[in-house]
Amino acid sequence: MDEVLLKVPDVVYEQMLLRIERSRWASVGFQKLDHAAIQRIVRAVAEAGFARAQFYADWAVRETGMGVAAHKKLKNEACSRGILDLYVTEDFVSPRINAADRIVEMPRPAGVIFALIPVTNPVATIYFKVMLALMTRNAIILSPHPGAREVCADAARMLAEAAQAAGAPDGVIQVIEAPTIPLIEKLIADARVDLVIATGGPAVVKAAYSSGNPAFGVGPGNAPVLVDDTAEIKAAARRIVMSKSFDNSILCTSESTVLAFSVVADALLAAFKSEGAHICSADETARLRALLFTPQGFNTAMIGKDASVIASAAGFAAPGAKILVTQVTMVQPEEPLVREKLAPVLAFARVGGIEQAISAARSLMRTAGRGHSAAVHSRHEANIMAFAAALPALRVAVNTGCSLGASGFDTNLGPSMTIGTGFAGGSSLSENLTPQHLVQFAKIAYPKDANEKFGDFTGLDPLNLPKPVRATPVAVTDPDELRRELRKIILEELSAVLAA
Repeated sequence: MDEVLLKVPDVVYEQMLLRIERSRWASVGFQKLDHAAIQRIVRAVAEAGFARAQFYADWAVRETGMGVAAHKKLKNEACSRGILDLYVTEDFVSPRINAADRIVEMPRPAGVIFALIPVTNPVATIYFKVMLALMTRNAIILSPHPGAREVCADAARMLAEAAQAAGAPDGVIQVIEAPTIPLIEKLIADARVDLVIATGGPAVVKAAYSSGNPAFGVGPGNAPVLVDDTAEIKAAARRIVMSKSFDNSILCTSESTVLAFSVVADALLAAFKSEGAHICSADETARLRALLFTPQGFNTAMIGKDASVIASAAGFAAPGAKILVTQVTMVQPEEPLVREKLAPVLAFARVGGIEQAISAARSLMRTAGRGHSAAVHSRHEANIMAFAAALPALRVAVNTGCSLGASGFDTNLGPSMTIGTGFAGGSSLSENLTPQHLVQFAKIAYPKDANEKFGDFTGLDPLNLPKPVRATPVAVTDPDELRRELRKIILEELSAVLAA
């Protein structure tokens, strides 16, 4: 029976192959547009997405049962107009002339991107990946998680209509309306897919890297947060509670476990409480541990739920709580509460100093979170550097919430819904995904010898180069030679038409 359920009807698969082919043709036409045309399309799509930020935020919460609509609206706005404003002066289309190094760089888009969309941040991720693809002249096929299928499909179609109305080729944005695991595994392995971007669980990332196509995948988060004896305790508490409660903690960069110096631990707990956190008793902590972690793993029914809802499901009341704080005495992975929790539940442990904090952080990241994120609340630069140097984390947010700090929306890291985990996390991407990762450059390189004059490429556009001057034709009297000459002219004209 299981084998029958896993089979993909041939007709569905063939229809999806036609979509890939449609994307291929769209990408060819898209790459012939100049910078002005691309800017016009990107702006139109950004404004269309921004205008419906609240609409899709409400729909996403309604369909997935996860998160906070007001927070999703902010993410949708940040991933539409926010991304536009950030990169408005960037040009990923025109050649770059570096006269000092005697190099000319010409952009080469990936082509067809297949993007996997998570259930936790569905519309924001669609906005984000579409914006980056359009800026770099790539066609994109979006494959949403089945749990967010309807809202993702509608949002993708809306963006596609806006792009086409602004001059983008038909098919430059497409969506898989009825995704299944077997279907997606086949599609991402298609030779006409140039790049796979996988944002989701470990199984999704593994499938992307096993596809045989180039892929960017990201591993799970599990961010430790250091609060030392130089931190501004009230400010740290406010930032951590705000960050951990943001969209009910479904950003993978959100805090997982606070490691507080013992001398400030009680003051920090009191500050947490004043910011709206519920400090759990030992019994409540045990109840949460049993509710959230099962033999099969994290209880997915609790992902992105309100703190009060989770407390009620665990058998106690926490009315109005923004987050639930569970005190633990062990920070090894054997303690489930120090693992990644895509819910407003924050583990809290006391440490004697920076060395114990480092040891504890490394321990809890041993099985999850490697290469991802961490945070520090401190005024002691040596502690900040020691913590960052010792942890297998590629981004460490300082004196800000980890969720928006590590993801780049509250720092000068690249704002991103796809967080690279590098070598430590088994990813080919070590940074936050940005437009620069979706375009490569062919380089014209002159010798270092200054005696060889560097060419003047100013004003030259590879999309509209001057036609080569033809030599004066020679009279042909031989009929066979005449046919060859005519055939040559016809082939040249056909080539010119196809290239136009």
